[in-house]
Amino acid sequence: MNLCLFDLDDTLLPLDSDHTWGEFMMGLGWVDAEDYRRQSNAFFEAYQAGGLDIHQYVAFSTRPLRARTATELNSAHAQFMQERILPKVLPAALQLVQSHQRTGDLVAMVTATNEFIAGPIAAAFGISDLIAVKLARDEFGNITGNIDGVPSFREGKVERVAQWLASQNLAWSNFPQTTVYSDSMNDLALFERATHPVATNPSLALRALAEKRSWPILQLFT
Repeated sequence: MNLCLFDLDDTLLPLDSDHTWGEFMMGLGWVDAEDYRRQSNAFFEAYQAGGLDIHQYVAFSTRPLRARTATELNSAHAQFMQERILPKVLPAALQLVQSHQRTGDLVAMVTATNEFIAGPIAAAFGISDLIAVKLARDEFGNITGNIDGVPSFREGKVERVAQWLASQNLAWSNFPQTTVYSDSMNDLALFERATHPVATNPSLALRALAEKRSWPILQLFT
Protein backbone atom coordinates (compact mmCIF):
# COMPACT_ATOMS: atom_id res chain seq x y z
CA MET A 1 0.00 0.00 0.00
CA ASN A 2 1.19 3.48 -0.91
CA LEU A 3 0.31 6.82 0.67
CA CYS A 4 -1.25 9.72 -1.23
CA LEU A 5 -1.76 13.19 0.29
CA PHE A 6 -3.76 15.96 -1.39
CA ASP A 7 -3.74 19.63 -0.53
CA LEU A 8 -7.14 21.24 -1.12
CA ASP A 9 -7.13 24.89 -2.12
CA ASP A 10 -5.85 25.64 -5.63
CA THR A 11 -4.81 21.99 -5.82
CA LEU A 12 -8.03 19.97 -6.01
CA LEU A 13 -10.22 23.08 -6.19
CA PRO A 14 -9.52 26.00 -8.56
CA LEU A 15 -10.10 28.41 -5.68
CA ASP A 16 -9.22 29.01 -2.04
CA SER A 17 -12.16 27.64 -0.05
CA ASP A 18 -11.35 29.63 3.09
CA HIS A 19 -11.17 32.92 1.18
CA THR A 20 -14.31 32.00 -0.77
CA TRP A 21 -16.16 31.24 2.47
CA GLY A 22 -15.28 34.75 3.65
CA GLU A 23 -16.76 36.24 0.49
CA PHE A 24 -19.83 34.05 0.99
CA MET A 25 -20.30 35.37 4.56
CA MET A 26 -20.21 38.90 3.19
CA GLY A 27 -23.12 37.98 0.94
CA LEU A 28 -25.03 36.61 3.92
CA GLY A 29 -24.53 39.87 5.80
CA TRP A 30 -22.69 38.14 8.64
CA VAL A 31 -19.78 40.59 8.45
CA ASP A 32 -19.11 44.16 7.44
CA ALA A 33 -18.00 43.51 3.88
CA GLU A 34 -15.49 46.33 3.51
CA ASP A 35 -13.73 45.70 6.81
CA TYR A 36 -13.76 41.92 6.52
CA ARG A 37 -12.48 41.96 2.94
CA ARG A 38 -9.64 44.29 3.87
CA GLN A 39 -8.49 42.07 6.73
CA SER A 40 -9.09 38.84 4.84
CA ASN A 41 -7.07 40.03 1.87
CA ALA A 42 -4.19 41.00 4.15
CA PHE A 43 -4.17 37.51 5.68
CA PHE A 44 -4.39 35.94 2.21
CA GLU A 45 -1.42 37.95 0.99
CA ALA A 46 0.55 36.88 4.07
CA TYR A 47 -0.33 33.24 3.32
CA GLN A 48 0.84 33.53 -0.27
CA ALA A 49 4.08 35.13 0.92
CA GLY A 50 4.68 32.36 3.47
CA GLY A 51 4.25 34.62 6.49
CA LEU A 52 0.76 33.84 7.77
CA ASP A 53 0.18 33.68 11.53
CA ILE A 54 -2.32 30.82 11.46
CA HIS A 55 -3.49 31.42 15.03
CA GLN A 56 -4.33 35.07 14.35
CA TYR A 57 -6.07 34.09 11.15
CA VAL A 58 -8.25 31.44 12.78
CA ALA A 59 -9.24 33.85 15.56
CA PHE A 60 -10.24 36.38 12.88
CA SER A 61 -11.98 34.04 10.46
CA THR A 62 -14.04 32.18 13.07
CA ARG A 63 -15.35 35.31 14.80
CA PRO A 64 -18.50 35.38 12.63
CA LEU A 65 -19.07 31.65 13.27
CA ARG A 66 -19.01 32.18 17.01
CA ALA A 67 -22.03 34.48 16.73
CA ARG A 68 -24.18 31.83 14.97
CA THR A 69 -26.07 28.74 16.10
CA ALA A 70 -25.11 25.28 14.87
CA THR A 71 -28.30 25.21 12.79
CA GLU A 72 -27.39 28.50 11.12
CA LEU A 73 -23.85 27.30 10.43
CA ASN A 74 -24.92 23.99 8.93
CA SER A 75 -27.57 25.63 6.75
CA ALA A 76 -25.13 28.25 5.51
CA HIS A 77 -22.46 25.67 4.74
CA ALA A 78 -24.92 23.56 2.74
CA GLN A 79 -25.76 26.65 0.67
CA PHE A 80 -22.04 27.42 0.31
CA MET A 81 -21.41 23.92 -1.03
CA GLN A 82 -24.23 24.15 -3.57
CA GLU A 83 -23.42 27.64 -4.81
CA ARG A 84 -19.66 27.99 -4.52
CA ILE A 85 -17.96 24.61 -4.18
CA LEU A 86 -19.74 21.81 -6.02
CA PRO A 87 -19.69 23.67 -9.37
CA LYS A 88 -15.89 23.80 -8.96
CA VAL A 89 -15.39 20.09 -8.19
CA LEU A 90 -14.09 19.35 -11.65
CA PRO A 91 -13.85 15.93 -13.33
CA ALA A 92 -10.05 16.03 -13.71
CA ALA A 93 -9.57 16.47 -9.95
CA LEU A 94 -12.15 13.81 -9.08
CA GLN A 95 -10.55 11.37 -11.49
CA LEU A 96 -7.11 11.98 -10.00
CA VAL A 97 -8.35 11.17 -6.49
CA GLN A 98 -10.23 8.12 -7.71
CA SER A 99 -7.20 6.80 -9.62
CA HIS A 100 -5.25 6.59 -6.34
CA GLN A 101 -8.19 5.06 -4.51
CA ARG A 102 -8.60 2.40 -7.18
CA THR A 103 -4.97 1.31 -6.82
CA GLY A 104 -5.48 0.84 -3.08
CA ASP A 105 -3.49 3.84 -1.88
CA LEU A 106 -4.20 5.26 1.57
CA VAL A 107 -5.56 8.67 0.60
CA ALA A 108 -5.97 11.76 2.78
CA MET A 109 -6.70 15.43 2.29
CA VAL A 110 -4.23 17.60 4.21
CA THR A 111 -5.22 21.26 4.36
CA ALA A 112 -4.62 24.42 6.35
CA THR A 113 -8.29 25.24 5.97
CA ASN A 114 -10.30 24.58 9.11
CA GLU A 115 -12.37 21.43 9.56
CA PHE A 116 -15.73 23.27 9.48
CA ILE A 117 -15.13 24.48 5.95
CA ALA A 118 -13.11 21.53 4.66
CA GLY A 119 -15.11 18.58 6.02
CA PRO A 120 -17.97 18.61 3.49
CA ILE A 121 -15.52 19.40 0.68
CA ALA A 122 -13.45 16.31 1.45
CA ALA A 123 -16.66 14.29 1.40
CA ALA A 124 -17.54 15.73 -2.01
CA PHE A 125 -14.25 14.34 -3.31
CA GLY A 126 -14.95 10.96 -1.70
CA ILE A 127 -12.02 11.37 0.70
CA SER A 128 -12.85 9.98 4.13
CA ASP A 129 -9.58 10.91 5.86
CA LEU A 130 -9.27 14.65 6.44
CA ILE A 131 -6.39 16.39 8.20
CA ALA A 132 -7.47 20.00 8.67
CA VAL A 133 -7.05 22.76 11.24
CA LYS A 134 -9.01 21.57 14.30
CA LEU A 135 -11.11 24.27 15.92
CA ALA A 136 -11.01 24.33 19.70
CA ARG A 137 -14.45 24.15 21.34
CA ASP A 138 -15.72 24.86 24.83
CA GLU A 139 -17.63 22.45 27.08
CA PHE A 140 -20.83 23.25 25.16
CA GLY A 141 -19.28 22.49 21.77
CA ASN A 142 -18.99 26.12 20.73
CA ILE A 143 -16.05 27.33 18.64
CA THR A 144 -13.67 29.39 20.79
CA GLY A 145 -11.48 30.98 18.12
CA ASN A 146 -8.41 28.96 19.09
CA ILE A 147 -6.76 25.99 17.38
CA ASP A 148 -6.93 22.55 18.94
CA GLY A 149 -3.50 20.92 18.80
CA VAL A 150 -0.98 21.33 16.01
CA PRO A 151 -2.30 23.33 13.05
CA SER A 152 -2.01 21.51 9.74
CA PHE A 153 0.00 24.33 8.21
CA ARG A 154 3.54 24.31 6.78
CA GLU A 155 5.71 21.99 8.97
CA GLY A 156 2.61 21.24 11.05
CA LYS A 157 1.22 19.22 8.15
CA VAL A 158 4.08 16.74 8.50
CA GLU A 159 3.43 16.40 12.23
CA ARG A 160 -0.32 16.01 11.81
CA VAL A 161 0.13 13.35 9.14
CA ALA A 162 2.47 11.45 11.48
CA GLN A 163 -0.14 11.67 14.26
CA TRP A 164 -2.86 10.42 11.91
CA LEU A 165 -0.72 7.51 10.77
CA ALA A 166 0.20 6.63 14.35
CA SER A 167 -3.52 6.46 15.22
CA GLN A 168 -3.68 3.60 12.70
CA ASN A 169 -0.47 1.97 13.95
CA LEU A 170 1.35 3.20 10.86
CA ALA A 171 4.32 5.46 10.14
CA TRP A 172 5.83 7.23 7.13
CA SER A 173 8.28 4.33 6.79
CA ASN A 174 5.46 1.81 6.20
CA PHE A 175 4.88 3.11 2.68
CA PRO A 176 7.17 2.29 -0.25
CA GLN A 177 5.78 5.32 -2.10
CA THR A 178 4.34 8.59 -0.81
CA THR A 179 2.80 10.99 -3.31
CA VAL A 180 2.03 14.59 -2.38
CA TYR A 181 -0.02 16.95 -4.54
CA SER A 182 0.05 20.68 -3.75
CA ASP A 183 0.19 24.07 -5.43
CA SER A 184 2.08 25.97 -2.74
CA MET A 185 5.53 26.57 -1.33
CA ASN A 186 3.83 26.50 2.07
CA ASP A 187 3.82 22.71 1.64
CA LEU A 188 7.56 22.39 1.06
CA ALA A 189 8.05 20.40 4.26
CA LEU A 190 5.38 17.94 3.13
CA PHE A 191 6.86 17.72 -0.37
CA GLU A 192 10.22 16.85 1.12
CA ARG A 193 8.72 13.85 2.95
CA ALA A 194 7.35 12.49 -0.32
CA THR A 195 9.00 10.04 -2.66
CA HIS A 196 6.78 11.46 -5.43
CA PRO A 197 6.15 15.20 -5.00
CA VAL A 198 3.83 16.59 -7.67
CA ALA A 199 3.60 20.37 -8.10
CA THR A 200 -0.07 20.75 -8.96
CA ASN A 201 -1.34 23.99 -10.52
CA PRO A 202 1.83 25.43 -8.96
CA SER A 203 2.51 28.98 -7.90
CA LEU A 204 5.37 30.65 -9.77
CA ALA A 205 7.76 29.96 -6.89
CA LEU A 206 6.79 26.30 -6.66
CA ARG A 207 6.99 25.87 -10.41
CA ALA A 208 10.54 27.22 -10.39
CA LEU A 209 11.52 24.86 -7.57
CA ALA A 210 9.85 21.90 -9.24
CA GLU A 211 11.73 22.58 -12.45
CA LYS A 212 15.00 22.89 -10.52
CA ARG A 213 14.42 19.61 -8.68
CA SER A 214 12.86 17.80 -11.68
CA TRP A 215 9.57 17.26 -9.88
CA PRO A 216 6.53 16.47 -12.05
CA ILE A 217 4.26 19.43 -12.74
CA LEU A 218 0.54 18.76 -13.13
CA GLN A 219 -1.84 21.41 -14.42
CA LEU A 220 -5.36 20.25 -13.53
CA PHE A 221 -6.93 23.65 -14.23
CA THR A 222 -6.36 26.31 -16.85
